[in-house]
Amino acid sequence: MYDKEKLAQINQGLTEYEKNWEKSKEKLAAKGKRAERKESFVTGSGFPVKQLYTPLDIADIDYTTEIGFPGQYPFTRGVQPNMYRGRFWTMRQYAGFSTAEESNARYKYLLEQGQTGLSVAFDLPTQIGYDSDHPMSEGEVGKVGVAIDSLADMEILFNGIPLDKVSTSMTINAPASVLLAFYIAVAEKQGVSPDKLTGTIQNDILKEYAARGTYIFPPTPSMRLITDIFEYCSQNVPGWNTISISGYHIREAGSTASQEVAFTLADGIAYVDAAIKAGLDVDTFAGRLSFFFNAHNDLLEEVAKFRAARRIWAKVMKERFGAKKERSMMLRFHTQTGGSTLTAQQPDNNIVRVAIQTLAAVMGGTQSLHTNSKDEALALPTEDSVRIALRTQQIVAYESGVAETVDPLAGSYYVEALTKRIEDEAWAYIKKIDELGGAVKAIEQGYIQKEIQDAAYEYQKEVESGKRVVVGMNKFQIKEAPPEGLLKVDPTVGDLQAKKIADMKAKRDGNAVQTALDELREAAKGDTNLMPVILKAAKVYCTEGEICGVLREVFGEYTPIQVL
Repeated sequence: MYDKEKLAQINQGLTEYEKNWEKSKEKLAAKGKRAERKESFVTGSGFPVKQLYTPLDIADIDYTTEIGFPGQYPFTRGVQPNMYRGRFWTMRQYAGFSTAEESNARYKYLLEQGQTGLSVAFDLPTQIGYDSDHPMSEGEVGKVGVAIDSLADMEILFNGIPLDKVSTSMTINAPASVLLAFYIAVAEKQGVSPDKLTGTIQNDILKEYAARGTYIFPPTPSMRLITDIFEYCSQNVPGWNTISISGYHIREAGSTASQEVAFTLADGIAYVDAAIKAGLDVDTFAGRLSFFFNAHNDLLEEVAKFRAARRIWAKVMKERFGAKKERSMMLRFHTQTGGSTLTAQQPDNNIVRVAIQTLAAVMGGTQSLHTNSKDEALALPTEDSVRIALRTQQIVAYESGVAETVDPLAGSYYVEALTKRIEDEAWAYIKKIDELGGAVKAIEQGYIQKEIQDAAYEYQKEVESGKRVVVGMNKFQIKEAPPEGLLKVDPTVGDLQAKKIADMKAKRDGNAVQTALDELREAAKGDTNLMPVILKAAKVYCTEGEICGVLREVFGEYTPIQVL
């Protein structure tokens, strides 16, 4: 990228600079002073950070093949030619709690405040395929998200919200096909055909086995459900992103930035492999794949991470899978700011953390963004804290200037060198996972879990020793009064949901329900696409627990391995 003669001149200047700096350090040492505030400098993930970066650090990077132009392969600089000069990223707030009625009110409030897309949080029973009246659901109904037991709840959740005008993201994995069926059925009741729907369903089961835990079925039938969604949506819901391959939860579990990229893309490779083996042409579904990443506090490392991820995925799709369409090679992603970085101590500090993370996501080229609220280390967010989180995005969009040009940090010697460093380390992980037989095999052997576990342990040791400063928690503490005004979910929500289920069951057509569940059981035993059968069951008001119960009978349940 640089003329050899110019590089030689820069090298000569760098040598002189370093000599002068050594002399300065010696003078300071003679006076009993330290030249630098700590012994070593590293990124949030532990990469050494040099005092100075110059063209010498990126001399081997070819601009045309490795950096290029936005909207062009390898998409290092972004997936659109003009990025946010055309329109801002979709501003989402991940929301859902208690009942469908209360969550519906929160969604309408957020849309009134300028949010441009919905992001649905489901409660734990919904995430693992149990109805609210199941014994396993006791004490968890409506706690970490909204309780959705059937199409009846989904109708309430989106009441008064036109689904042909709003993009919806749903964080659901093992029972993703069921919740997507509920959503399609609600849209049809609104008079909106499936081809008019836009949004994303997370549908990423591999990261559940590796980092999160809301799995139901073993890997093989889980992969079948995922590829069935790919096929069904490519034919019937073409505007829907059929999977959000998630690094977010991998990072929340303690991974480094490079591990987040590597393990997420390795999962992506496994999904593409499975879809091709199921008979799908790569260019018929790859354009609807999307990704979901975390944004942590090390702003420049995070920007480099997003750039590296785009470059790797473009190469994977073109060189490994032979994709022909440019859209198939584009890594489009949603970002959420880092929940694990937020502190219960001095929660107002979290506003600043989220602002930094927002800048990282935007300067890294995200397509949509959720900003966490300041009180999320303590409870579900209040309306006031959600509004501040949304305003953070709006201030960055309208006032900061960082959205006025594409990839504003491109060309920074440090950012380009760090992008390459993360790319190289991620490729090394991907190669290792390939050698183990792919992401599924690597998870079954505990390799990915162990790598995340070790990284999390190292991070925690640094926090507890004080080597890593967390402002307000292990340094700059103050005496604080107990928090006030936190959102609390009514403990009677479980009883209310159980009554709603009983009332709904009393009104529905029992014969139609039994017929639909019998058809699902037979279909699950064969190899037919399950989405149409699940959708039929959803429309006659089979509950999520009934549908997942039939699939549990046929597929069995996943038992995790112990990672030592």
